[in-house]
Formats: sequence, structure tokens, C-alpha cells
Amino acid sequence: MTNQALIDALRDAEAVEFGEFELSHGGTSEYYVDKYLFETDPRCLEAVADAFAERLSADDKLGGVALGGVPLAAATSVAAGVPYVIARKQRKEYGTGNLIEGRLEEGEEVVVVEDIVTTGTSLVDAIEALREAGATVDRALVVVDREEGGRENVEDAGVEMEALVTASDLLADRD
Repeated sequence: MTNQALIDALRDAEAVEFGEFELSHGGTSEYYVDKYLFETDPRCLEAVADAFAERLSADDKLGGVALGGVPLAAATSVAAGVPYVIARKQRKEYGTGNLIEGRLEEGEEVVVVEDIVTTGTSLVDAIEALREAGATVDRALVVVDREEGGRENVEDAGVEMEALVTASDLLADRD
């Protein structure tokens, strides 16, 4: 899939909006990428899953960051035929009390998938949780890098981050 085809899919899903938006880290932005719109649109979700699957090998395991990375991990798991685990934001207080859901073996390599990276905090937290559970994490695949320091924070955690689309890509032809 070409970069432009993915940008078109995001736009067709009406997931890129312009205006004044408050972001989760407290900052503001003139644009917003609504992960819930692109992750619930079958065409866009399939495009993202196929693009992620192209970057995986048959022996990879995925880790989806709750909440937004979970549908991406599930769809990519099906597209690539590889298993996945879920990294919760916090340990559940009932049942098993797991922070990582799914089967994970000590030393297993996990490629983390995430929707949008701004500061990278959620992604780094998930990487740390997976490592604490015994995983080896060296790679992360993200849909959109907002280019606001997230890549640097993820790389500081020792993880190579590959974005399908950057903010520069999304905003390149904005009138």
C-alpha cells in the first residue's frame, strides 16, 4: 500500500479533522486524527492491517496497546496470521489481575502496534509492561506519528518506531 493510499483511507473515513483540539497530553492542536473513526471503518482498518502485515514476518508476535492498539493488533493478527497479546494501561483488579492479556512466553519477541503517537508515553508504558512480563521489544509500528517528540521517546526506550504516516504527510496538501 502506498503512503497516499493510506492517507486517502484515513481521509475517506473522515478521521482527520481540522479546528482547535485539546490533546490527551494537555496540549492543543489545529488538527486531530480520530482513531475511533479509522479503527471502526472496515476499509481503513483493513488498509492499516495490511500495511502492518507487510512489515511482519511469520514468526512475529504482536502487542496491542489498550485501547486503540487492540483493534489494530487483532486485524493485523488475522491479516498476517500471527498471534497477539494486549498490554493494558493498568492492572485489572479482578480475575487474574493481568497487565498483559494473552499467551506470552519469557523472552518472546513482540512487535508493538499503536494508533497515534504524540509524546509516546502510552507506547513506552506498554513497552515497559511487556518487558516486565518477559517479552523482548525492539520494534513498534504506529499508524500516525504526530512528530511531537514521541519517536524520540520511544527510541530512548531502545525501540525502533516505524510510522505508516507522519503529521507532515497528512498535512502536506492542506489548503
